[in-house]
Amino acid sequence: MSAGKTRGRETAAERQARARRIARSLADAYPDARCALRHDGAWQLLVATILSAQCTDERVNMVTPSLFARYPTPAALAEAATPELEALIRSTGFFRQKAKSLKTVATAIAARGGEVPRDMDELVALGGVGRKTANVVLGTAYGIPAIMVDTHVRRLSNRLGLTREDDPVKIEMDLRDLLPPREWTDFSHRLIHHGRRICLARAPRCPECPLLTLCPQIDVPARFAEAQPTRKQK
Repeated sequence: MSAGKTRGRETAAERQARARRIARSLADAYPDARCALRHDGAWQLLVATILSAQCTDERVNMVTPSLFARYPTPAALAEAATPELEALIRSTGFFRQKAKSLKTVATAIAARGGEVPRDMDELVALGGVGRKTANVVLGTAYGIPAIMVDTHVRRLSNRLGLTREDDPVKIEMDLRDLLPPREWTDFSHRLIHHGRRICLARAPRCPECPLLTLCPQIDVPARFAEAQPTRKQK
């Protein structure tokens, strides 16, 4: 059964019902899924999320302790010498652009008295903050329902037939329509965990997947057959 055929037959109501079953299955599989970026409050999470672009969370978690020890507040980071800041974050990649973004954001937040906004429009207006980063802060630091569309969420939401879009904002809007707001943040974290552990980009581990019967990409009986050793004819 092809994904295209499945999506063509599935009504909007059926897709919404399947999305909610997917959310329940992910909740059972990853009940403790949380943001992997270590942080203490919204400011540190904002910085860590900016650094995580094109970088692993593990690498960011290795960099941020020294960064926050050297620049503990937005005001301190705003005044940082660019070469020194770049040296501290070099291993996260794209360090020059990230240093520029961090100083821009730090300057804007320092001007607000150090308070990180709790509003999407205000966050993205800071400069250097995109919608995904803003959603991470809103959902994780402030508990405001938010869907974070990173590379895993984009890949899996398409594989699962929850969207046909590639643009992260359009994917976010599609997912918002499928699930109640109270589930948005946890669903995002669980989908990210699932993408890192099971639904890998190049070699998804389908036989181990708790979403196997809900995924339109594969013929379930055929996939299980592929995973079984071939029986010898008697």
